[in-house]
Amino acid sequence: MVPHCTPEQLGLAALREPLPAEDAAHLDGCARCRADVAALQRGVDALAVPELAAAGPGAAPPPSVWAGIAAATGVRTAPRAEAMAGPDAAGEPGPPAAPQPLHRARDRRSGRQSFRPLLAVAAAAVIGAGIALGAVAFAQRTPPTTSLADARLQALGGSGAAGTAVVVERADHSLELDVTLSGGQPGGGYLEVWLAEPGLARMVAVGVLHDGRGALALPAGLSIRSYPVVDVSDEPLDGDPAHSSDSVARGLLH
Repeated sequence: MVPHCTPEQLGLAALREPLPAEDAAHLDGCARCRADVAALQRGVDALAVPELAAAGPGAAPPPSVWAGIAAATGVRTAPRAEAMAGPDAAGEPGPPAAPQPLHRARDRRSGRQSFRPLLAVAAAAVIGAGIALGAVAFAQRTPPTTSLADARLQALGGSGAAGTAVVVERADHSLELDVTLSGGQPGGGYLEVWLAEPGLARMVAVGVLHDGRGALALPAGLSIRSYPVVDVSDEPLDGDPAHSSDSVARGLLH
């Protein structure tokens, strides 16, 4: 039975580097190895993020990068100091460093000497860094939340509570009510937030505050124009979902 491709061969194939004829022939006829290469290429393709393609100033890698490569490959000779330092102070690349001796690994199939394990480890490090940077760039392009309305919450009944409430639209177009309240701590119960009609004839409970804060998802279809009053109530632990009629703070969304 012909052995499957080694991890370093799969890594090189994912980078679209040519393989020796024997390895390439096995890859062409092995569905399992082709699937492994396809999975690795998804990481390579992440490097196509436009923000990552822009040219930028070079930077010397930290010593931990070479230490990781050496630990994974068994290489015991460190690179020269000037090679690790990167471009010189004037911004011009220095003279090429003399090649250093490396302890070569042997390919398990053919017995021929090869540097491919080292290259594959380095490629894996590049792919991993590219995925991480791609995720950061992708997150930076995510539309921020948009503030739609806000209210100043004022104390009721001498509670001493005060705070703010802000309605924001998330990237997925859902609405969230962000409430911050100081004072008005519940006497053995909890603080619940409501949206109400101007006359308080109808109220909708939207969530509970924890330590005076809450990022409360609003029910789909709830109109803040029809329910512009933000009310915070002190609710006892009695199992009754109705409003306790003991409001500690209230404000009007604008």
